[in-house]
Amino acid sequence: MAAKRKPPASSKPISEDGINTKVWFYSMFLTVQYGAQPLISKRFIRREVIVTSSVLSCEIVKVICALILMAKEGSLKKLYKEWTLIGSLTASGLPAAIYALQNSLLQISYKNLDSLTFSMLNQTKLFFTAIFTYIILGQKQSVQQIGALFLLIIAAVLLSIGEGSNKGSSTSNPDEILFYGIIPVLVASVLSGLASALCQWASQVKKHTSYLMTVEMSIVGSLCLLASTYGSPDGEAIRQRGFFYGWTLLTLIPVIINALGGILVGLVTTYAGGREVAGFVIVSALLVTALLQFVFDGKPPSAYCLVALPLVMTSISIYQKYPYHVKKKES
Repeated sequence: MAAKRKPPASSKPISEDGINTKVWFYSMFLTVQYGAQPLISKRFIRREVIVTSSVLSCEIVKVICALILMAKEGSLKKLYKEWTLIGSLTASGLPAAIYALQNSLLQISYKNLDSLTFSMLNQTKLFFTAIFTYIILGQKQSVQQIGALFLLIIAAVLLSIGEGSNKGSSTSNPDEILFYGIIPVLVASVLSGLASALCQWASQVKKHTSYLMTVEMSIVGSLCLLASTYGSPDGEAIRQRGFFYGWTLLTLIPVIINALGGILVGLVTTYAGGREVAGFVIVSALLVTALLQFVFDGKPPSAYCLVALPLVMTSISIYQKYPYHVKKKES
């Protein structure tokens, strides 16, 4: 009687475990990156560093990382055969220009807000993403999600009042906090919401992968930034002082980490694609930011932050947990 064959070692549960391991590894790495980014940028990018130079450098690193990953997965040859300039500009042109402006605004805001306040105000992009995905894609929100977005707005108002009153802020001028801290990050959130909706449209209609979108948007965004330097104050500063004015070796750390964060978002989306993982990352990152700010800056959260933090965390958790479901019509 023939002996029974043993099942192969590489069975389905193992492969699923492998994917789950990757998801949580990337998620944990993204949580640390997302939570530490405001603090790292504030400490390692000096105030005299030209904003356009740091944003452009980050985009270049993103392109290099994305091309390496595309070569590793073997999609570069297919891209070479199928890629067209018109298709690229149609899918990635507008969001790339928007993201370029958004990143410049975030770099300004980093320098004028404490890390936790910045991170929480930056979450208002969830509200604007919901608005623009409804306008552009017709994507509706559940009742719970609408309630969560209102919680987010309440938290943003509290944080704006707290920072505007200049309590516990390292910057002495309230007007500077408002015009160079709060307003830039809120405008960046509006732009992020619009760009996110356009990217979703591109991925659904144009069928562009996350890596390809990263490469296209980074290149087009960099070209837009370069064009803006022709008559902008940053362009004049680069011509007079040099591209890397104010840089040190430590400036490379936030630039590279920020670029890797953009790649990690694509990896998490590819392997998980679920709202639960995204919610876990954002909520955990806020806690990481609060902890790091206390440890390295010796600055505990203000009373406004302590009230706003649970509101933001609750809002994000509810928004991710209760997506809108289309009701099936009874026949």
